[in-house]
Amino acid sequence: MNKLGLIQPQGTGLVPASTPKAEPVQGSGFGKILQDSVAAVNNQMQEAESLSQGLMAGQHSNIHETMIAMEKADLSFRMLTKVQGKVIDAYTEIMRLQL
Repeated sequence: MNKLGLIQPQGTGLVPASTPKAEPVQGSGFGKILQDSVAAVNNQMQEAESLSQGLMAGQHSNIHETMIAMEKADLSFRMLTKVQGKVIDAYTEIMRLQL
């Protein structure tokens, strides 16, 4: 407000008087999702390996649980490699674009 009690205009309405700066959001984005996916696949593969080692050492005799863990790890790894291929294809397609 000025001395007359009137509110001064902040701009013409077309351009904001001040632009707020966007701060990056922690824990989001494609890179974080990809990193979490790789970590999850790695954990599944380590679990399947430990179950397999335990089965061979005679620590447990549950072959069904071991085979299910191995198949889950295999399926997750194959899916991750398919996603990797799609990401590489998308990157090469973007690099071919002419600006």
